[in-house]
Amino acid sequence: MKRPGPLLTLLAGLLLGLLTLTLDATAGTRNASSSDQEKPASPTPTSSTAAPAPAPSPPPSSPSSPSSPSSSKIADASYAGRTDDDSSSVAVSVRDGRAIAYFCDGRSKESWLKGPVRPDGSMRLTGSHGAALDGTLRDGSRIRGTVDLDGGHYAFTAPKAVKGSGLYRAAATVRGAKVEGGWIVLADGRQVGIVDREGTPSSAPRIDPETGAVTVDGQPLTATPALP
Repeated sequence: MKRPGPLLTLLAGLLLGLLTLTLDATAGTRNASSSDQEKPASPTPTSSTAAPAPAPSPPPSSPSSPSSPSSSKIADASYAGRTDDDSSSVAVSVRDGRAIAYFCDGRSKESWLKGPVRPDGSMRLTGSHGAALDGTLRDGSRIRGTVDLDGGHYAFTAPKAVKGSGLYRAAATVRGAKVEGGWIVLADGRQVGIVDREGTPSSAPRIDPETGAVTVDGQPLTATPALP
């Protein structure tokens, strides 16, 4: 009996090779499946684009408020002039929103008045015995108004005072008597004033507008600009 040696060896090799190919194919399929499972899914693009958020609206601007009266400033200055009937003089000194005024006829009638100046330049100043001055500062160059005193009504215009002109005042005790004097110096150099000696008024002597020096009843005094 013959041995099938070479033929069996050949068949065994073919079977082994076939088995090896089958195992390699199976391993490749598993590896491909694992690779597909581990790969992250790509995000699905959306068909519409999200609209940007609207920009915040700016806060409504508040309307500008008008200037308050305290924010307005009336310039400091002095004013001196005559009444329309040319019988008397009027001077007004304005400082820090307040005013002091002097009405004087140069003989016996006088009055000191004071009060606030409104932001629009108008003023109502009051004095003793019901005296009142109503005036308005116009263009910063003059004051136009009226003075009511002892039953009289006097309209006046007082231009802005130049150097040396304006309103002056002095007070002292002379020979045991209390003396008070008021002077209005006009731009043309004229002076109108009254000196009151304990309730008795009379015309005042001239003062030196440069220094304020004046002599009353033989005693030298110094008149200074009257301020509110």
